Amino acid sequence: MTDAIEFTAPSPLDIDLAALPKISLHDHLDGGLRPATILELAASAGHALPADTADDLAHWFAESANSGTLERYLETFDHTIAVMQTAEHLHRVAREFVEDLVEDGVVYAEVRWAPEQHLAGGLTLDQAVEAVQAGLDEGVANAEDAGATIRVGQLITAMRQNDRSMEIAELAVRHRQAGAVGFDIAGPETGFPPARFTEAFTWLAAQHFPTTVHAGESDGVDSIRDALLNGRALRLGHGVRIADDITVEFDAVDEDGERVGADSALVDLGETAAWVRDRGIALEVCPSSNLQTGAVEAYGGTVSTHPIDMLHQLGFRVTINPDNRLMSGVSLTDELYLLAEVFGYSLEELLDFQLNAAEAAFLPLEEREVLAELLVETWGEVISTGATSEGPVILEAFVDEDGDEGPGADDDRA
Repeated sequence: MTDAIEFTAPSPLDIDLAALPKISLHDHLDGGLRPATILELAASAGHALPADTADDLAHWFAESANSGTLERYLETFDHTIAVMQTAEHLHRVAREFVEDLVEDGVVYAEVRWAPEQHLAGGLTLDQAVEAVQAGLDEGVANAEDAGATIRVGQLITAMRQNDRSMEIAELAVRHRQAGAVGFDIAGPETGFPPARFTEAFTWLAAQHFPTTVHAGESDGVDSIRDALLNGRALRLGHGVRIADDITVEFDAVDEDGERVGADSALVDLGETAAWVRDRGIALEVCPSSNLQTGAVEAYGGTVSTHPIDMLHQLGFRVTINPDNRLMSGVSLTDELYLLAEVFGYSLEELLDFQLNAAEAAFLPLEEREVLAELLVETWGEVISTGATSEGPVILEAFVDEDGDEGPGADDDRA
């Protein structure tokens, strides 16, 4: 991977971060609809909504998502999933999803969703995946027409509370040459451990198909350990509860009998935390969502007490993600601005988060290196000059020598 170049960065709050290329690894399709689109699709589907204007509906989603519990947060998806039950609707939602990513400067994204939740209109699992892929492809083509470049892969998700994990794993592998880049499990974490799906995860490992597992959000270290052992997780969805396995002592005495300074602390990593950090297992952290679902309530429940800064300082491979742009009312750019404001992060540190995401992307090594080089070049120029370009992000570095758009646009994966 290409290392970040060293410059003295201007304040990220003075820079148009939306104009810089970014990577989003944890972004739910059914959590990223436009309120106006939901209204139109609901009218077509005959589904009743809790509000009848786009602004009121956006407010309802935000208010419901701010309940402080994952269960209530997940209830908001009843309405988005209800309007995503036909190929036409899935196609439109996926296309707009990509268009909104491009508007936010995202150049590589992995969009996760659970096809098993979108069969009420008569679609098969394969038809649902194909409809979403067609929408993603159209969104990518629209970006290309606008002079921007984006690559989007599907993370095919199985719902933890159901018993279809093997079926969904096979679905994902069937589509690995047609847009699917990885597998995930989502839904209620407590009571539905990855161990329930060991057979599917083992089979996926035999197929050399990568997995990311929602773990360490509403449940603690045991859930993370299970995701690593039985889920074969290469990344952790959220993963913030890894902080439960870290002990921090202030006003302590070190092993040499010296008392540490008032501004310092002794930190001890448990076995699981050390394993995650030392092996570079990426944490897909979603700051605003973590506050809404209560994932970081034990640490104070505010942005300033979110363990993300501690994890970053300790060397964990932290990536920043929006989770559900509709429910949280944020974009990836918004999350970066928030962290820069609260923790005083420089542009170099925000670039580090992007490089972490490039390293953790479910792409071949060569393509991850292309992403890293692109990030270093574009962010480095801004760091050195303090200026960003206007208009769509144009990524000539993503066009290979054969003229194909995007990293590995036509490559085959084992």
